[in-house]
Amino acid sequence: MTETHATTPITAPVFPPGRYGRRRAARRRRPWVAAALAVALVAVLGLVSVRLYRMYGDPNYQAEVLTYTQITDRQVVVDFRVTVPPGGSAVCVLRARSRDGAEVAREEVPVTAPAGERQVTVQHRLATTGRPLLGEVLRCRAAG
Repeated sequence: MTETHATTPITAPVFPPGRYGRRRAARRRRPWVAAALAVALVAVLGLVSVRLYRMYGDPNYQAEVLTYTQITDRQVVVDFRVTVPPGGSAVCVLRARSRDGAEVAREEVPVTAPAGERQVTVQHRLATTGRPLLGEVLRCRAAG
């Protein structure tokens, strides 16, 4: 087994003149462009997240399923409680699913709280296209 050692320092390759065209000069870096793009990206993502929070994440509108009863081949009755701002109203999306998980009904139900009240209990009948296994409230949002 033999060992070889580099005896000459590593240098940049030397190209024959005129053979490969003119070499470009190194471009000057512009770190402010990257910083400006990063700030713009953060601002856009912030606006998108605020909008999505207003649409889907408002904590003033919370729903809770109490029971789902009277299950037949064509309906399910869902009892649910909604928490809204005092005297406010909401629109809740209800759905029924079959045993295999398929959606057999979906409906938007308006809910209005009496003046000064924060919680409303609602009973709603969902007409289904097949035999439901359960009824659920997907979400509630501000009416209007």
